[in-house]
Amino acid sequence: MLLESALLAVVAAALVFAFTNGLHDAAHTIVTSVASRALTPQVAIALAVLMNLLGAFLGEGVARTIGQDIISPVHGGDGLAVLFAALCGAVVWNVFAWYRGMPSSASHALVGGMVGAALVSSSSVDWRGLATSFLVPMVVAPLLGWLLGYLIMLAILWLFRNTAPRSVNRGFKLAQSVSAATLALGNGLQDAQKTMGIVVLALVTVGHQSDYTVPKWAVACAAVAVSLGTATGGWRIVRTLGRRVSRIDPARGFAAEAAVSLITGFTSLVWHAPISSTHTTTSAIVGAGTARRLAEVRWPVFVDIVKFWLLTVPASGAVAACVYGLLRLTGL
Repeated sequence: MLLESALLAVVAAALVFAFTNGLHDAAHTIVTSVASRALTPQVAIALAVLMNLLGAFLGEGVARTIGQDIISPVHGGDGLAVLFAALCGAVVWNVFAWYRGMPSSASHALVGGMVGAALVSSSSVDWRGLATSFLVPMVVAPLLGWLLGYLIMLAILWLFRNTAPRSVNRGFKLAQSVSAATLALGNGLQDAQKTMGIVVLALVTVGHQSDYTVPKWAVACAAVAVSLGTATGGWRIVRTLGRRVSRIDPARGFAAEAAVSLITGFTSLVWHAPISSTHTTTSAIVGAGTARRLAEVRWPVFVDIVKFWLLTVPASGAVAACVYGLLRLTGL
């Protein structure tokens, strides 16, 4: 009975994490279309909620990676304590980043929490899996975001070099209706699955299932929780990404959205790697901005954002380790 209660606590914490994930990551999902005025904030949020919900049902490869390749918790109550502490670390960081208005990574916060809790417990970290499934994508995805954002914007500038700016803006405002939808779809493919992976890992830990197949109820709950978080908007971070990093017009918004959509689609459906869609979007915005000239980007702001990124894993890991220690001290 006590083990079942602990399992319910972990599932509840996972859904809270999914909500804060949606709250935090809603910003990068809607920022390019709102900043360019291609969509109104209300329409952008409604579209993001719908496509996030749909994306959550289109795969489970990332969920399996989170469940299998990061840590190997012991079975029973101690394993659940590790997962609960990891989720607490991630939630605390997500709320802190949202409060500061900084575009951080809920995915990195979750993995940081898992590693931090595992290191102070009897669980073990799969260092090989962590390197191949997390560290490599963590570095590659933002770099690809910058490169693709730059190249797509460069192609747009060349193809429409003789077209009136007003006509270009009008055309890409229409195109952003599609690219914003695919961006939100990719976000649903990525972010909802991370919650699913934790829920499955909890079920395996207590012996409710032996494989890492995601139950339909876990898919539905994660999808709804992320979508509810997305519906709240995350306007603090929207202001940072939409106004402080680089000016976003419809063409740049389309370039960034197209770049991120390609990357999240590939990493979710082919590579099955958990990436930070927030980092990737931020980098794509910078890449699209630098296609015109380097001065288009406010580099001091971007450097501050990168510093915040680097704090995510150690900070969430430290919080998770402290929570695990408190759970052990209190005998929970």
